Amino acid sequence: MSEWKEYKLGEYVDLISGFAFKSENFVEIKANGCLPIIKIKNVANGDTNLDDVDYHQYDDSLYKFLLSKGDVLIAMTGNHPHAMTQVVGGVSKYRLEINALLNQRVGKFVAKNNTDINFIYYLLKDDGVRTYLANKSSGSASQANISKNDILGLKLHFPSLPTQHRIASILSAYDDLIENNNRRIALLEQMAEQIYKEWFVRMRFPGYENTEFEKGVPKGWEVKSIKDFGKVITGKTPSTSNSGYFGGKYPFIKTPDMHGNIFVLQTEETLTDDGFNSQKSQALPANSICVNCIGAGAGSVSITPSKCMTNQQIHTLKLENQKEIEFLFFVFRGLKPMIEMVGSTGATMINVSKGKFENLKLIKPSDNLIEDFSSKTKPIFLQIRNLMEQQITLKQTRDLLLPRLISGKLQMKESEIKLEKI
Repeated sequence: MSEWKEYKLGEYVDLISGFAFKSENFVEIKANGCLPIIKIKNVANGDTNLDDVDYHQYDDSLYKFLLSKGDVLIAMTGNHPHAMTQVVGGVSKYRLEINALLNQRVGKFVAKNNTDINFIYYLLKDDGVRTYLANKSSGSASQANISKNDILGLKLHFPSLPTQHRIASILSAYDDLIENNNRRIALLEQMAEQIYKEWFVRMRFPGYENTEFEKGVPKGWEVKSIKDFGKVITGKTPSTSNSGYFGGKYPFIKTPDMHGNIFVLQTEETLTDDGFNSQKSQALPANSICVNCIGAGAGSVSITPSKCMTNQQIHTLKLENQKEIEFLFFVFRGLKPMIEMVGSTGATMINVSKGKFENLKLIKPSDNLIEDFSSKTKPIFLQIRNLMEQQITLKQTRDLLLPRLISGKLQMKESEIKLEKI
């Protein structure tokens, strides 16, 4: 720790603020030379995404604002700490293979000669640093801003460049494993979905050549309601005035917990025995299918991995036949346009009642074909769940190591041993 000395962040990096792109200059994604524009909303949760991006034609005058894989970004506008959305001062790494453009109020760090930019990324990911930056911001709770001077004026302890390299290498190894698992999960998910589409959308299921069709549907397949496959349970939030209801062993699923997750293995909130028992009629077993039917994320689908409950925005199917779970998971995903249509009643927010949801119609193939589909895709779902569980372990270990490494309290050999055991 003796080699660690306090300096201002600005002695190690510079910070480039993004450009104020005008909407009238946005172009179609297919235009030659156009690049996505990375905004505040695209730099949440430690990584960068291309969700709902705009595109702009690139020319050399925009070189200063060009983003490449490995760039470290910071949100200079956002919410204060503990908000559900992007927190001001939140740091992300641009991990995408394609170039992009930096929008205003997103900053890009540029390393100086004595700096490993990956070390800076992990240094600024520390909870204490993030909270400090967020608290330095000004403005309203929903529109807080932090200045370039406040960021670069932050005083932190820095080690020598070789030590920076080693710390960044150790923590990056965890992130590389996590990123690799994410790719594997995505590929497995695509594999299972392609089988579903081949069998039940393109109708090229085993034996289709010898199957009699009526009006484009195999003879014997039936039109069913969702409620014909089991019991639909709408979630409910226990009384928030009773603190004894929260902080226990039972997952309490809310819509943000579902986003991007086939299995909801982690939830922001949990329930105690008292909280769970206060509304037993909302209890859900493992391997139930949750569907968000309210709000902007309506139509998202996840599977419960254990005994749990959900809030009132989620309708969940408690299946009578577990062999139907993989088939119904993809069927429910395909219901998103219908959920949006049924739930759009002139109000500002989509809202599908339990009655409307459980009476939505779908086509049920033969039991034998559904069982065949389950036997083919269940191993894929199990692999996805195993990889998601590994992700949790990797992230927990990385997050435990991070503050100790970047403070110099943990010897690097210890952390390397931890990595080898993962």
